[in-house]
Amino acid sequence: MSIENHQLSVTEKVGYALGDLAANLIFQTLVTFIAFFYTDVYGIPAGWAALIIFWAGILGGAVFTPIMGAIADRTRTRWGKFRPWILWTAVPFGVIVMLTFATPDFAPTGKLIYAGVTYLLLVMLYSANNLPYSALSGVLTGSMSERNSLSSYRFVAVMIAQFIIQVLVLPIVLILGDGDKAIGFERTMTILACAGVVMLIITFLTTKERVIPRPEQESSVKDDLRDLVQNRPWVIMLVLTTLVFVALALKGGSYVYYFAEYMSEPALVAFLENIGFNGFIDGLNSTLIGMGLTEFRWPEDPATSAFSLYNATSIICQIIGIFFSKALADRYGKRNVFGIFLFISTVFLLVYLFFPPDAVGLVFLAQVGHGLAYGVTVPLLWAMIADVADYSEWKNNRRATGIIFSAMIFGLKVGLAVGGALVAMLLSFYGYEAGAAEQTADTVGGIRLLVSLYASLPFLIGCGLLFWYEIDKGMEDRIENDLLVSRAKNVS
Repeated sequence: MSIENHQLSVTEKVGYALGDLAANLIFQTLVTFIAFFYTDVYGIPAGWAALIIFWAGILGGAVFTPIMGAIADRTRTRWGKFRPWILWTAVPFGVIVMLTFATPDFAPTGKLIYAGVTYLLLVMLYSANNLPYSALSGVLTGSMSERNSLSSYRFVAVMIAQFIIQVLVLPIVLILGDGDKAIGFERTMTILACAGVVMLIITFLTTKERVIPRPEQESSVKDDLRDLVQNRPWVIMLVLTTLVFVALALKGGSYVYYFAEYMSEPALVAFLENIGFNGFIDGLNSTLIGMGLTEFRWPEDPATSAFSLYNATSIICQIIGIFFSKALADRYGKRNVFGIFLFISTVFLLVYLFFPPDAVGLVFLAQVGHGLAYGVTVPLLWAMIADVADYSEWKNNRRATGIIFSAMIFGLKVGLAVGGALVAMLLSFYGYEAGAAEQTADTVGGIRLLVSLYASLPFLIGCGLLFWYEIDKGMEDRIENDLLVSRAKNVS
């Protein structure tokens, strides 16, 4: 293998990060809005929406992702194993995004078929693009410290995407659709898809694979799978990733309902007025109109307005947390830092169980605490998977980066499918009726549980799993040093 312990340039780190910005413009939309889009925009019943999200996610993620990992590991091109897939899938991914968020006027059965087919294709293309992209981080450099830095760049980009989707998408949908959410979603996602294609091409052009397997390395898929099931850190990371994304999908998909159906509208109005937010929007629009421009159409209903501001607060706090991640991980190790701050962030989710509908300020303060703590963990999950790839090479003298990273995408897809489906299923179970003037007490109570207890449980289980994850700070250093020596021997 290459002995490169390469120090990555800012240009390469930014170029790599743009790939996740592109992917997360779509991923964050799925986490935050796919259940809402299907139920309240396209008019699909909540139970059927749950089935579509779950089964398309399982087939496109759980079934297809390991296959894609094996394919990527066996790809041989002058550009490397993983970079070409980022290029090859960019345009098809953009096209299917536009189709998924189109709203053709079909009969109810036709809508179900159209939604199921397009969502399945979207999940498959996401895997074909994002698995090689994620695996690329494990072969840009052999330095674990540089990977921590790369992950920080990457997840600042993720937070930017999250800000765009969770804070600005609804205003943009209203502007581009002139109040029609169906048209607004189509136009908005077309713009985001085109921007994503450009960013993925930039990622391809600005990165280089340096940790290269020996030409004589040969292994079958059977060998790779045997190595995986005997690799306890990989198994733990597979389960942990699934749990994390179940929780993210649960809470991310529930907040829009929490603000609309649980929070007190008068309390939301008073909060937005008291913090000066309404005055800020009015001043902004006065300035824009005075310059001869179109006004910024921020959602006028208090629930949607507060929801978007709430998401903005969370994202800003997560970005702050990310900046502390590398220094903490370099000093104390990824496992310990990840576990401690995941637990802290979970506590700030659980407290939502005790907030009354008018406790708007406390809800925002809890999100500040959750965002700061969770932000520290955000880059570490992916960096730990790169460490697991090194661990596998260290133990087995074979590198299979793609199929190891398939654990991350597998877990992501299963977590997204299960969490997204649970949102729709639990809403259906608690009797949610889209468009109803008022939900029942049982429905409102169920929504409250969704964002607190149900969203917290996967995080808590994940914290417990880390007690069996053996790659601590000492082992990180030992693996990195041993691989440097073995790679040098292989080259000499």
